[in-house]
Amino acid sequence: MTNKDEFREAGFATRAIHSGQAPDPTTGAVIAPLYLSSTYAQERVGDLRAGYDYGRAGHPTRTSLEATLASLEGGASAHAFASGLAAEDAVLRTIARPGDHIVIPVDAYGGTYRLISRVFGQWGVAASPAQTASLEAVEAAIVPGKTQAVWVETPSNPLLGISDIAALSELAHAHGALLVVDNTFATPALQNPLMSGADVVVHSTTKYIAGHSDVIGGAVVVRDGATLPRGREGMAGSGSLSEELRFQQLAVGGNQGPFDLYLTARGLKTLELRMERHCASARTIADFLVAELGDAAVLYPGLDTHPHHEVATRQMSGFGGMVSFRAGSPERARRIVESTKVFTLAESLGGVESLIEYPYAMTHASVVGSALEVPADLVRVSVGIETVGDLLADLAQALGSAG
Repeated sequence: MTNKDEFREAGFATRAIHSGQAPDPTTGAVIAPLYLSSTYAQERVGDLRAGYDYGRAGHPTRTSLEATLASLEGGASAHAFASGLAAEDAVLRTIARPGDHIVIPVDAYGGTYRLISRVFGQWGVAASPAQTASLEAVEAAIVPGKTQAVWVETPSNPLLGISDIAALSELAHAHGALLVVDNTFATPALQNPLMSGADVVVHSTTKYIAGHSDVIGGAVVVRDGATLPRGREGMAGSGSLSEELRFQQLAVGGNQGPFDLYLTARGLKTLELRMERHCASARTIADFLVAELGDAAVLYPGLDTHPHHEVATRQMSGFGGMVSFRAGSPERARRIVESTKVFTLAESLGGVESLIEYPYAMTHASVVGSALEVPADLVRVSVGIETVGDLLADLAQALGSAG
């Protein structure tokens, strides 16, 4: 949906609650209705009511959520998908062809690496990992005439690396490539990559956006005027990224169902409040871990000791709810994650409950043995919104019991 938002000048929380969420014109219902219909009646052949004919092509629940997401990210359009990886797949299908090349982060999410290397790799799309915090490293990884996109996570998963979005956008554009930013960890409540020059933002809306660990989803948001790299004509016969992604939704069909869309929109309304609590508690926990383990062991962009703290301070309004730390040995890392009582040992992140995991054998097992392999003693925590004193006590006892 094109973002025609009467609340576009309003604050973030106001847009999260009202953009795309107008009261139902028939009943006056304040909450946008959940539309479960798979098909829509036509007055005459091709005469559509409100533009809807079949649920895969679009329906009011999806339109509503996409309008909210576009408003919060400052994009021209948003596109909802069944998962974060489905959203990434749609972006890659849109911008890449056999023989093309993508620059990816050296510390990318394992699922992203698996998709690009093992799925698109079989399709003839090459990828080069680079330290995206270094402009020199990214430029060295670009293949002139072939690189279609520089793909960035900031903060990255799970090493909490920070990349300079504005500088990378200039570099990518100078080489005729797009800049794609995974904004899952920061969310639009803390960071707006499109405003810093990025062309595309991707999200696993499963995480902070939905926020309650009860729905799987993904989204792509596109900046105003974004086109395919080097003027290439796409599958929809248009160079517009928005039109090409709509074509992917229709032709491939990896879309989110109505009830999942509804849950995502409901979670989005409290995103700003939740992120404030996530950030505050994560900083408290990072400080505790520094006192227990030392500066070098704790990875959190809000710490002055983080190598790219200054960049994070410049492009983020808060530092997020994710903290990673080095336990000292793989054995101790496993003992820690298996000893917590409030933190749940589980994959995923961004819910109201705190989670802890061992990336080497869990979320990032698919990159073991590759250039993206994460440290074998790394522990990742997703700090929820529980009473922070309880979280501190739980970590203290887990560290103590782990030796």
